[in-house]
Amino acid sequence: MNEYNRLKGQKLTALFLVGCLLFNYPILDFFNSDGLVFGIPILYVYIFTAWAAIIGLAILVIEYRK
Repeated sequence: MNEYNRLKGQKLTALFLVGCLLFNYPILDFFNSDGLVFGIPILYVYIFTAWAAIIGLAILVIEYRK
């Protein structure tokens, strides 16, 4: 395995750990309130925004070429 693939694996592992942190209790509880954003509960907006951001970052890591 070359250095580029090893670095890509490390970035994906870090992204996985960030995802675990973002979808864990203390962070989710912070966004669990009665507020609305464009008529959608804040918790739902947070979950789908974080989910889309993780997918976007994974695409950037996987598709990036030197």
